[in-house]
Amino acid sequence: MDLKGKTAIVTGGGRDIGRACVLELAERGANVAINYFASADGADSAVAEIKAAGGNAFALKGDMTQEADVAALVAKTVADFDQVDTLIHVTGGLLARVPMSEMTLDHWLAVMDVNLTSFVLMVRECLPHMTDGSSIVGLASQAGRDGGGPGASAYGASKGALMTLTRGLAKELGPKIRVNSLCPGMIDTDFHNIFTKPEVRAHVANVSPLKREGTSEDVAKLAVFLASDDAAFITGANVDINGGMLFS
Repeated sequence: MDLKGKTAIVTGGGRDIGRACVLELAERGANVAINYFASADGADSAVAEIKAAGGNAFALKGDMTQEADVAALVAKTVADFDQVDTLIHVTGGLLARVPMSEMTLDHWLAVMDVNLTSFVLMVRECLPHMTDGSSIVGLASQAGRDGGGPGASAYGASKGALMTLTRGLAKELGPKIRVNSLCPGMIDTDFHNIFTKPEVRAHVANVSPLKREGTSEDVAKLAVFLASDDAAFITGANVDINGGMLFS
């Protein structure tokens, strides 16, 4: 997977899966534009690491649910690197576990905005700067297939919508641009540190065929593969990465 001369944008690139994607892209030779919202230390340290190894990267704070911030990120990427070959959109989150009986409109819209609207805004802004052979990789979730855990119905719905959007965009943007998404299961990230009880995590790991949680690096390697020309005949796919916990 040689990405020399390519430019990639990674949203949510300051920690966990996003940061792992940033480093994997840079290792393969890509220029990397890193968006972060709250993880400045992780984003800045990734830039320092990449530059120390002879690569090119920058980090820019921004809220990917806001059109102005999305436009600023893409504009800086084009100004610094001339083009956008790949978008890996990691921005998203559960925000809180809220059962439907307690669902507020504000919570519903916030979940949809961070997981779905942010992706729409980023794709739309990148398109004018993408040429033949470019690629887009979204981060859906196993929750998009199975509905998610307790209090995660809004999150599951947003990720299910992202999976459908992936299929629709693959048809709309092909053959010029490929569009795929990942459906991670139990990955060892802050998401589960915050929202999933340790005993639940241990149970899921123990009953899965591979008997462990996934790592951010596991997901990043798959994301970068899908972004690369090695995956040139894959588009419209929502690819499971869950240690065999759920088969689709």
